[in-house]
Amino acid sequence: MEFAFDATFFAFVGLVIFLALMVYLKVPGMMAKSLDDRADQIRNELAEAKRLREEAQHLLAEYQRKRKEAEAEAAHIVAAAEREAEMLTAEAKKKTEEFVANRTALSEQKIKQAEADAMKAVRSAAVDLAIAAAESVIGKQADAKIQSELFGKAVGEVKTRLN
Repeated sequence: MEFAFDATFFAFVGLVIFLALMVYLKVPGMMAKSLDDRADQIRNELAEAKRLREEAQHLLAEYQRKRKEAEAEAAHIVAAAEREAEMLTAEAKKKTEEFVANRTALSEQKIKQAEADAMKAVRSAAVDLAIAAAESVIGKQADAKIQSELFGKAVGEVKTRLN
């Protein structure tokens, strides 16, 4: 059998040299180390992602708790504001009622005063009318002597009352 140096032989020799060179340069070890490093990096990234996820869940829970507290506080503030508004409304209503009652009492007092003034005016007018009528009747019925006596008597009465 004859050994020929054909293209297949050179391809085979090239492959053997290539594989020997790969083993000599420790390429499979470098590849394994590179793959191990890549696996470690992926493992670290997964651990970091897990840690970040847990931290995000913790923050989410904390923010939800804070939101609930804020909602409760807002509800408390609204309730307090409603109570205060009710108190202010009741106080304003009470003051308004007092004001109306005071105004009503003042108006009633003014009406009573006006009635009293009217009664005095009517009495005064009645007295003036009675005096005028009496003067007229006495003037027609009495002569000068009687009028002089009545005048003197009236002047005397005024003097005794003034003393």
